[in-house]
Amino acid sequence: MSAPTWIGVALVGGVAALARFTLDLAVSDRASGSFPVGTLAVNLSGTAVLGFVSGVALHGAALTIVAGGGLGSYTTFSTWMFESQRLGEVGDARALWLNISLSLLAGLAAVALGHWIGGLL
Repeated sequence: MSAPTWIGVALVGGVAALARFTLDLAVSDRASGSFPVGTLAVNLSGTAVLGFVSGVALHGAALTIVAGGGLGSYTTFSTWMFESQRLGEVGDARALWLNISLSLLAGLAAVALGHWIGGLL
């Protein structure tokens, strides 16, 4: 990987991480209850964008920067799993399984929608 690509990954990744934090905070502040809607919003938007990137057939350094640096920093598997475990620890099995299943099913739908839209371009 070239030096400009590394720099692009670092810069786009940093901006994407800040965007993740901002969106998660904005959504979570407006929601009530313990369900992690902020993380859900981040991950669903990220999967839609990843589908779009795939649909437009981005490749090479651009793919590395956008998908690896940007979306890799934006989406958050570990937070999703941590919040799912936290729901289980407090005994909210309904929210735990809703978080897991909704994230998976809606994530698949979001990536398919993004891919379809990207393929139209």
